[in-house]
Amino acid sequence: YKYDHGDTARITPLVPMHTLGHDFIPAPIHAGGLRYHGIAPTISVLASENQLQTQAYNQIEVFDAAKLFLRTEGIIPAPEPAHAIKAAIDEALRCKETEEEKTILFLLCGHGFFDMQAYDEYFNGRLKPYEYPEQKVAESMAKLSKLYPWLEETNKKYISCEPL
Repeated sequence: YKYDHGDTARITPLVPMHTLGHDFIPAPIHAGGLRYHGIAPTISVLASENQLQTQAYNQIEVFDAAKLFLRTEGIIPAPEPAHAIKAAIDEALRCKETEEEKTILFLLCGHGFFDMQAYDEYFNGRLKPYEYPEQKVAESMAKLSKLYPWLEETNKKYISCEPL
C-alpha cells in the first residue's frame, strides 16, 4: 500500500493504492478488465484498515468457478465477475464445512459472450495457471522508490504503512 501513479505515463497524480507498480505490463491472461496495476484507492484503504479482504486467483481457478456457475445457473459469466464467483464459492464451502449460516452476496457485472475465445481455450486445455512474479513487483517498487526517493517517508506519514 503506497502512493503510485494511476497510469504508465505518470500523468496522473500519485494516489495511495495497493499497486504492482505503474510500469506493470500484464501477462496475456484472460482477466480482461482486471489488468490494471492497482487497487482502487477506496478499496485499498478499506483493505488496509481490515474492513475487507482481497483475494487473487489464477485464471484456471476462475474459469473452473465460471464453469460451475454456467452449469448450475445457466449464465456465462465474464472472466472479471468469475473472480467474485470463485470467492463466493470458496466462502460457501467454508461455511458448509464450519456449519456457519451466512448470506453471501457477489456482483455478476458482465456476461461472457465477448469472451468465447477464452472459454474455448479453457475447455480445450490451452489456458495455463499464471501468477505474477513477486520479483517483478519488487523491481517495480524499487523503480518507484528510485523515481521518488521521498516517497517512503510520505507513505509512512500519510498512509501509515511500512515499505513493501
